[in-house]
Amino acid sequence: MAATSLELWFEFASTYSYPAAERIESVAAAHGVAVEWRPFLLGPIFRAQGWNDSPFNIYPLKGRYMWRDLERLTVKYGLPFRRPTTFPRNGLLAARVACVAAAQPWCADFVRRVYRANFADDRDIAAPEVLGDILTDLGRPAADILTRANADDTKRRLREQTERAIALGIFGAPTCAVGPELFWGNDRLEDAVVWARTDDR
Repeated sequence: MAATSLELWFEFASTYSYPAAERIESVAAAHGVAVEWRPFLLGPIFRAQGWNDSPFNIYPLKGRYMWRDLERLTVKYGLPFRRPTTFPRNGLLAARVACVAAAQPWCADFVRRVYRANFADDRDIAAPEVLGDILTDLGRPAADILTRANADDTKRRLREQTERAIALGIFGAPTCAVGPELFWGNDRLEDAVVWARTDDR
């Protein structure tokens, strides 16, 4: 029987996760596929490969291409974009908030607002006041949620989620997972959604 959902694995420091987060729900809804939001951290994955920074910083030619490509993509999708003055930004607290929000109907809006804060407004998404502003704008109790985000069980949940990403074989973001099948990159969203709706595979 066809899968009716997919997991979107995302990292708030990830550039290509920005357009993916903006597009995934409309792409999936057009095929009757639900989206499960899965925040995780790329840092441990990169360190396991011997990287202490984003590969877009380690390899300047790749980074130069990526920024120009992101400019083109945001124009294509009609998204605001401003290259952040700091890259990559620390998305740890935002990821913990997303863990708190994962089963809530406002999770997707929170995720998209954080990406826009980073890649459109050039705000420091590591700052609790920035995340608090986003939560307040969404009508959520910011202080309570930030407290829950810093609780030990939430920290453990994010660690376990990152460990699960590693176990699945995820090496970058965004990645869509449909069962054991992985689709890496903003340009693979459509393929992931079609796979989720395909009986014969």
